[in-house]
Amino acid sequence: MLNKTDLIAHPPSTFKRPWLGVLLLTLGGGLAIGQVTAPQAPPASIPAAPSPVIAVEQPLNLAAPLPQTTAFINARIIPVVGDEIENGTLIIRDGKITAVGPADSTPIPDLAVKVDAAGKILMPGLVDTHSHVGGVNGADGSAPIQPSIRVYDAINPFDAGFRRAVSGGLTTLNIMPGSGHLMSGQTVYVKLRLIVDSPAGPVRNSSIDRLFITDDQGNPMGGMKMANGTNSQGPAPFPGTRAKSAALVREQFIRAIEYKAKLTAAKDAPDKAPPRDLALEAMVEVLDHKRVVHHHTHRADDIMTVLRLQKEFGFRVVLHHVSEAWKVAPEIAAAKIPCSVIVIDSPGGKLEAAELQWETGATLEKAGVAVAFHTDDWITDSRLFLRSAALAVRAGMTRAGALRALTIEGAKILDLEPRVGSLEVGKDADFIVLSGDPLSVYTKVEQTWVDGTKVFDRSIKEDYLYAVGGYGAGNPLKPYMCCEEQATSGLGYLRSNN
Repeated sequence: MLNKTDLIAHPPSTFKRPWLGVLLLTLGGGLAIGQVTAPQAPPASIPAAPSPVIAVEQPLNLAAPLPQTTAFINARIIPVVGDEIENGTLIIRDGKITAVGPADSTPIPDLAVKVDAAGKILMPGLVDTHSHVGGVNGADGSAPIQPSIRVYDAINPFDAGFRRAVSGGLTTLNIMPGSGHLMSGQTVYVKLRLIVDSPAGPVRNSSIDRLFITDDQGNPMGGMKMANGTNSQGPAPFPGTRAKSAALVREQFIRAIEYKAKLTAAKDAPDKAPPRDLALEAMVEVLDHKRVVHHHTHRADDIMTVLRLQKEFGFRVVLHHVSEAWKVAPEIAAAKIPCSVIVIDSPGGKLEAAELQWETGATLEKAGVAVAFHTDDWITDSRLFLRSAALAVRAGMTRAGALRALTIEGAKILDLEPRVGSLEVGKDADFIVLSGDPLSVYTKVEQTWVDGTKVFDRSIKEDYLYAVGGYGAGNPLKPYMCCEEQATSGLGYLRSNN
């Protein structure tokens, strides 16, 4: 008999047959991509009690200000850093974590609102180091190297992907342009602040700028997207071979080094400075380690090319996807390069990923490589991100390592460890409320909190729709009033007049 609470992490030995894993997940209550059956009614919410203790299921009231100090009590807490706490208390105030620990040793302020989370699990908000939500477009077909592109100029804050992401427990994303170029532009790190304050109270966010994670100077933080292998090859002006791809990248870095030297020489003589070049400015940020390279790469030989270029020019890099990293794990470990791994749970995809193995996370972990997971959404639906950790544990990764790969290791990769990725005093109050163990297929994300504000609540009908799918879940904006029938009629959803 299968233990249903641990179906993914410790199933029958089927991980050599990914399709069977999908079948088990679907039968076990997980969301099947392409599922067309009508969603069940959302679970009934529990109204607030008149006592100072309220139920964790109480829906978010957008018309009321959120309490300044809130204590979540009686919860099992997975802080990621440190041991799990069977009966714990998490206290938040003004968007920050002010206390976390066992219930019997964590005092609660007298005026704090207490939220009873008995039977629930609290853990840090999930960090996705590689996402494409927001309907993003980056570089175009004019050249294979376009570092001046800023992906945030192409993000739609109304995209339904953001609502899907919070329903999967994601709170921090690295939104990137695609991998069809050797260098497709600058990525942006965002917090999913989908609910923001206004004079009338909390409202839905309508600005991508409010999602930016900024540095000490107020600038949006992000990296540089690069790629090799077949994605970035094509007819001229794109390279036609792997060797030509590497040659073009070397030439670009040399131009950036020369540009930086001219800027340095003209530091005390501005009239001698070279003409401003946005592409080379971004490359100088890479050379100065202000912007990390997020590098799409699959095959073992392509991975080694990235390591070679990194050693040659000294830039910081994270290896993404790494389908064949298991072949060169010692080399990656020796280079001290972190990996952002995608865990695919179904067959198919590109030829470069033909030898992808679920054991990659375990192999890299044992070799001493820092491992994070990512969705590459839509490749993995953001709503199913927890599954990545479960499948990795199923294939040999440690539970602790897999949970870190969803949270703190991603935060380190994005230079955000001081702010997010674990439940620690002083960090942002980004956390999720789970119905059960994070590695169980039966577990649901019930709530998602960002900066101390609840941005997803499964007990709310609209949020539930984004969590499970169905008509309307993919719409960026719901049609309204007189225009609804016109907007939907072309899709075959015209309502009857009866």
